[in-house]
Amino acid sequence: MLTAIRQRLFKRRAQWEQNLIVLWFGNFMAGVAFSLIMPFMSLYIDTLGHFTTTQLSLWSGLTYSVTFLITALISPWWGKIADQRGRKLMLLRASLGLAIVLGSMGLVQNIYELIGLRLLQGFFSGYISNANALIATSAPREKSGQALGTLTTGNVSGTLLGPLLGGIIAQATGYRTTFFITGTILFIVFILCLVFVHEDFTPVQKGDQVPGRQLIHELKYPHLIIGMFVTTMIIQASNNSISPLLSLYVRQLIHHGHNVALISGIVAAIPGIATLIAAPRFGALGDRIGSEKILLGGLIFAVFVYVPQAFVQNVWQLGALRLLVGVADAALLPQVQTILAKYSPHSSAGRIFSYNQSFQAMGNVAGPLIGSSVSGLFGYSGVFLSTTVLVVINLFWVRQNTKVLHDEHQLQK
Repeated sequence: MLTAIRQRLFKRRAQWEQNLIVLWFGNFMAGVAFSLIMPFMSLYIDTLGHFTTTQLSLWSGLTYSVTFLITALISPWWGKIADQRGRKLMLLRASLGLAIVLGSMGLVQNIYELIGLRLLQGFFSGYISNANALIATSAPREKSGQALGTLTTGNVSGTLLGPLLGGIIAQATGYRTTFFITGTILFIVFILCLVFVHEDFTPVQKGDQVPGRQLIHELKYPHLIIGMFVTTMIIQASNNSISPLLSLYVRQLIHHGHNVALISGIVAAIPGIATLIAAPRFGALGDRIGSEKILLGGLIFAVFVYVPQAFVQNVWQLGALRLLVGVADAALLPQVQTILAKYSPHSSAGRIFSYNQSFQAMGNVAGPLIGSSVSGLFGYSGVFLSTTVLVVINLFWVRQNTKVLHDEHQLQK
């Protein structure tokens, strides 16, 4: 048995498989780093000044959103450079820049300094999108769904572990220490990518690159790709409308009891358990029956798990429903990324995934602002109802934009 395990671990692998292993671990570490601080960001903001409940909600939403506003603006430029000079360079740029910026957040003295660093965080973003692009361009097309689904579990696993660690560290040593640990983790990611990630990349001369508008028109299904960009935006707006307020909602449910940071970390981590298990399986199933079917099923399921979260009476009910949210999440973004990989040219994958990241960032901007606005008017419970409305809109949008894939499958039968 030991011999079989050793052979499986150390067998000769294709280059794309080696990169997948390294980037899985890189995504895992990045997921830990990003989620380490998110469950208590609102609580951290509360220590930087004297805010009313409404002010705290608005500052939390703004602090979350500014990062993604810059990401939305800068991502196409980074994607263009990625297609010219390679995705590995972008992985190194993102991991090192984020290590410095996130570590510095532990030193801020007021909300304005924190927002300034969050703006810089947006400038250095792009690690996970470039990891997706590198795997999408190197994995065999018939295995791209499974490969991207597997890669997603790295980020999800880290996101699952991060809030738990963050809650424990914040409870034991304070919020600031957690930022220093986050910066250290991302520096380790930088070293891993520098040493172990290899990319067979032929540089594209600046003058040889197809302009963005021409690239979209030359795609096999341009409306499908643009539709997936918008779908990504709505998915992120839905997921992140509650994120800045989750710890405040938990604090309300436990009536301002003890261990808020730890309990918030656990609640934030719970969806990752289901996503970790389900994402690779949904990816493999999507390769067989069509990724668009998994995506539609995930959106339908999401409608039924968001509504009850508005009416929970205790944190345990919220946790159970957040577990089901993880199942829905496993059927959403990984399937969108698979559709993008399957119906986009490899030579332009950097730009396609960077455009998608821009829309993802716009969703990350809109979500917290929607959540903080709705919560200010209707309370935290109202955010889950507004999120359900977004999911329903997305369901009809995806159904309309994936009809071309359904027609293609029918012709192949």
